[in-house]
Amino acid sequence: MKLNDKQKKFVEVASEHFGTDTITRKQVQEIETKFNLTGNSWLVNSGDFKVGRGVYKLPVNGMVNPSKNVKQKLAPEPVMVQPQEKVSLQSTESTADNLVPSKEATFVSFGNYKDIKNIVKSKIFYPTFITGLSGNGKTLNIIQSCAELKRELIRVNITVETDEDDLLGGFRLVNGATVWHDGPVVDAMKRGAVLLLDEIDLASNKIMCLQPILEGNGVFLKKIGKFVEPQPGFNIIATANTKGKGSDDGRFIGTNILNEAFLERFPVTFEQQYPPIKVEQKILENVMDAYDLKDNSFTENLVKWADVIRKTFYDGGVDEIIATRRLVHIINAYAIFKNKLKAVQVCVNRFDDDTKNSFLDLYSKVDSGVDIEDLSGNINDDEIVEEKKVDPINQPI
Repeated sequence: MKLNDKQKKFVEVASEHFGTDTITRKQVQEIETKFNLTGNSWLVNSGDFKVGRGVYKLPVNGMVNPSKNVKQKLAPEPVMVQPQEKVSLQSTESTADNLVPSKEATFVSFGNYKDIKNIVKSKIFYPTFITGLSGNGKTLNIIQSCAELKRELIRVNITVETDEDDLLGGFRLVNGATVWHDGPVVDAMKRGAVLLLDEIDLASNKIMCLQPILEGNGVFLKKIGKFVEPQPGFNIIATANTKGKGSDDGRFIGTNILNEAFLERFPVTFEQQYPPIKVEQKILENVMDAYDLKDNSFTENLVKWADVIRKTFYDGGVDEIIATRRLVHIINAYAIFKNKLKAVQVCVNRFDDDTKNSFLDLYSKVDSGVDIEDLSGNINDDEIVEEKKVDPINQPI
């Protein structure tokens, strides 16, 4: 048997750590957990290395078939880490090489992008809360600011089921052995990365395990008796559709009322709005360019259409809204189907029939050149204009 590089690494680390050429099964598990060197069944399951009950000979000198008559030299029992003892952040390394997000060619900065970028660039620990309606660029602004600054980003999508084990870490079964794995929060702390807690208002009170971390302190991992301190540059940014007070209008079902003490640990809150018309049109044009498509009138009509709907929504005339993300969906659909009306229709089919029909009727008016001022306030759920019996999907544009 010839040792591969991973096996040689395990032997080197184990012999140096314990100062001996023999090792117990318990010590094998300790090395696997502490140095993330898993998969050592080749040592404990092979009779070639066993020199006693639960004791194995390390082939430190390339000796693969040690004699069973070698005098057993037991390694000292590992010292248990006391709860008060701090453990070096370098003791557990992440398996990911690079977590810097990629730049998106179609991205156009707007809203709170500059503020977010300044916070990330400062490397000052400054927990930030970003709230706003769905699909208006909250998450994308964070991702692209990290991409621009070449900062590592770890994104965690929060749900009501997210708990301490998901966030801080827990024991996992690896090759028959129980091994500790750091959670994304601990991983971000050790790397000095930006931690994005997406949809934070979906969380339950289990999110309270982040309290000491939001204060800029380290965290004690009680399951393994280790204390982890954040590296310079570590920060937390959370996004939500609400301000952590629940959704009164029922638009965001599943959002919860977050603990006031938890919310208070975010020094600043940014309110993200939809982009201005010109910025939004530039976003859509960039997406069109990515498909080698050119139709400025189409992108202009889409943003005008969305703007009228949003104004009506804010005035209470309709219960639904067209997000920037949905406009991008329409461009993507147009790139596939090569039919504008079909692209719009398939992307508004998610709404109820009355809303869908009113939105389609409004788009037809915008596309036909009706003055935008004449359309403001002309759309609501109670006054649906009956459409002609024409199938827009099969009408070429």
